[in-house]
Amino acid sequence: MKIRKLLVANRGEIAVRIIRAARELGLKTVQVHSAADVESLAVRMADEAVNIGPPHAARSYLNIDAILNAARETGADAVHPGYGFLAENAGFADAVTAAGLVFIGPSGDAIRTMGDKVAARVAAKKAGVPCVPGSEGRIDDPDEARRVAAQIGFPVMIKAAAGGGGRGIRIAHSMEEFETLMPQASAEAKAAFGDGGLYVEKVIERARHIEVQILADGRNAIHCFERECSLQRRRQKVWEEAPSAILPEKVRQELCASAVALAASTNYRGAGTLEYLYDDQSQSFYFIEMNTRIQVEHPVTEMITGIDLVREMISVCAGEPLRFSQSDVTRRGHSIEVRINAEDPAKNFMPAPGTVESLKVPGGPGTRFDTMLYAGYQVPPFYDSLLGKLIVWDETREGAITRMARALAELDVQGLATTKSLHQILATDPQVLASDVHTRWLEPWLEKNAHRLTQ
Repeated sequence: MKIRKLLVANRGEIAVRIIRAARELGLKTVQVHSAADVESLAVRMADEAVNIGPPHAARSYLNIDAILNAARETGADAVHPGYGFLAENAGFADAVTAAGLVFIGPSGDAIRTMGDKVAARVAAKKAGVPCVPGSEGRIDDPDEARRVAAQIGFPVMIKAAAGGGGRGIRIAHSMEEFETLMPQASAEAKAAFGDGGLYVEKVIERARHIEVQILADGRNAIHCFERECSLQRRRQKVWEEAPSAILPEKVRQELCASAVALAASTNYRGAGTLEYLYDDQSQSFYFIEMNTRIQVEHPVTEMITGIDLVREMISVCAGEPLRFSQSDVTRRGHSIEVRINAEDPAKNFMPAPGTVESLKVPGGPGTRFDTMLYAGYQVPPFYDSLLGKLIVWDETREGAITRMARALAELDVQGLATTKSLHQILATDPQVLASDVHTRWLEPWLEKNAHRLTQ
């Protein structure tokens, strides 16, 4: 289907990113927004804007009827969900398609299969991809949950069957903790994704988080290599890199091939990310879930491959075939992304919305800042605290870290606290420099280095 006008069903930096890609494709854009985002950069940039409700997401960015009404009123041909909110909601994908619009993402059926962690594990096992030991399906019965947890052994992770971003996850070290945490995880998953379903899996000690970016057109799938996202706080990614500095080439090839095979087995369409835990001592990897959307950290893949992932996902979802074969996708150099959040590291990362009094954005070779900020913008308190992503590229990892330190020194956001200081310290840490980290490394590090974050 020929797309002429694209509705962006999201906000913040990803909305800005989508509008830019659409403009390069010659598309008109419609930005839906809540009452709190009327002065947002995305609203200012889009060709049209529609207020779809009050500040709270449940009455605006999660309101499917309001979004579809906005599409009808403006004559939009397609809807891009970005990440978060309704991006991995199969019902939303179905509703967009039923309304005669193009959904910029996989089909509702593919989201049900791969966006649901339980169904994705089943699909992965059928495709021969190794999975972390855990429940074979969705668990709703407490007795069944206890049996599975006891069988695989503590510690275990209780995870939301739907959604992502670290929501609805708890780690239990004993049966007593398990029984307390399971209803908490279900309640959080229900609030975040409208689905309280859970599953249980074994916790792999000192695991690294490796993920593979794929692109597919419903017939063919390719990978765009891997990213490492092991630096995490409360299971939220903080610092991301492409490629992984520690992955042996043989393992890289096996990992990426498994991701392509799994995506192809579902006739996947669009951009997607398959996430794995990696044990660098045994060089074993385990599939954990798929994100059926564009990822926050997609720019590092763009920087090493030269492929505009957002532009490509719009094209393939409009019915165009993939423009690349696997042999066309090459990687060069190293890229790092750090998330700049409206949080105060000196106050246990307390959210810090406020007015941007002034803004200085870093520039120079291999430097990119994806953001929705501008001087005078009032950062609302209702949503995720992400302000922007600082991304750098250089020929080597060492060069990229040096460039990141330089770019961070140039970045200046006045008027509210940000996480800039955290990244400046991380960029000098010996273990970070050596890539000697894992998914549970950062939180103990923060406890030891809290005094440095006040400076």
